Amino acid sequence: MDEGWFKDFAEKLDKFYAWPALYTFKFIVKAGKEEELRKLFPLHTDTSKPSKNGNYTSVTFQMMMPNSQSVIDVYKKAAVIEGIIAL
Repeated sequence: MDEGWFKDFAEKLDKFYAWPALYTFKFIVKAGKEEELRKLFPLHTDTSKPSKNGNYTSVTFQMMMPNSQSVIDVYKKAAVIEGIIAL
């Protein structure tokens, strides 16, 4: 994703959230990659749910974010995991 996309996303976040705010992050990872994702955010608890066939897992975090840039930073940090899908 290019910086223009992130700028537009930040503007949308700022329009709909009053910072600081509780933000819900939802990721889908291949089975076995859940711990890799959790290690990126060790101070936060998550909920997870395996897919019907067990090939993927949905992992949800709720984090208090000070601003839109912090939200974007979380998505960028998680992007290092191969095959991750951010919702």
